[in-house]
Amino acid sequence: MIRFQDLWAQLPIPSLVIGSDNSIQEINPAGEQFLGISSKVVLGQHVWNYLRGEDLLSAGIDRARALQRPILIGEVAAHGRNTEARTCAAHVCPLNGNEQQILILLIAYETMGNSGNGPVPVLAAHSAIGMAEMLAHEIKNPLAGITGAAQFLSMSRPTDDHEMTDLIVKESKRIVALLDQVEQFGDITPPNCALVNIHDVLDQAVRSATFGFARNIQISKNYDPSLPNVWADSDQLMQVFLNLIKNACEALWDEGKISVRTYYDPNLRLVMPDSKGQRLPLHVDIMDNGPGLPDGLARHVFEPFVSSKSNGKGLGLALVSKIVAQHSAWVSVASRPGQTIFRISLPIKKEKNKE
Repeated sequence: MIRFQDLWAQLPIPSLVIGSDNSIQEINPAGEQFLGISSKVVLGQHVWNYLRGEDLLSAGIDRARALQRPILIGEVAAHGRNTEARTCAAHVCPLNGNEQQILILLIAYETMGNSGNGPVPVLAAHSAIGMAEMLAHEIKNPLAGITGAAQFLSMSRPTDDHEMTDLIVKESKRIVALLDQVEQFGDITPPNCALVNIHDVLDQAVRSATFGFARNIQISKNYDPSLPNVWADSDQLMQVFLNLIKNACEALWDEGKISVRTYYDPNLRLVMPDSKGQRLPLHVDIMDNGPGLPDGLARHVFEPFVSSKSNGKGLGLALVSKIVAQHSAWVSVASRPGQTIFRISLPIKKEKNKE
């Protein structure tokens, strides 16, 4: 039988366990090699004496410890005192127990097969999405059993015991809702496109938000009425705009405002695999006057499970990015204190497709 210590020693990913005081409590051989120093030297020592990297890494550790949930940092520079900086994906995971221990996994991009020159290859991303979707589906089955058992148990127990069974049912349903989002993120069904008036979709999204989560938020509209129709899936665009408006609402102060703007600018082109540039002339800006994104987070906000909110799941903007990409469009963000702009840039319908 393989022991935990054997798995820990053979794990090819640099891994460290740190305590509540950020002292290194465990380090595997890959971690020793990454830091360029022996475990005999670093155990019990403060992690930042030996692990160097961007502030984003330390902020991720603090956040994972505060929220007691895993944090994924998609791209961060990290290295030992005497080793070269390497671009890594960092997984920061709280461990069970009362000591607020944190497991840190540092996966260098070159180990992902792309020589550290960019993000994870598309094939690997599709594999990860497929695995997440499969796990979400499989986890739902025992959750349904747990929920049903708790509901049945509540019928045979005194009223005083219902608080615990109600909690089991409530938390199980919350997990199912999260798994639904994971499955939705993993759905690669192509969009059902047709000619769409972008302003009709935006009006519907604003109306829905105003009667729901944005009831107390002032939303202004500044449309260019001369814009042509776009070739898109209106339901999916509705989902994109609702997610972006909701994201803006959650970032606002008490007297926050949101502005929705459309305009035409033919200068942006999306570089395609065939090296040809597809024009993306139709733009939608969703702007809020909130505090802005934390430093270093803007380039990671479209990655799954990355969020600046204390209760955020980090799937809403990742889903936005996926839907936009399926439309051969582009999403970007620019943020500073007092102004954050999410911009969707869309192609218009090609001449040969016009009716």
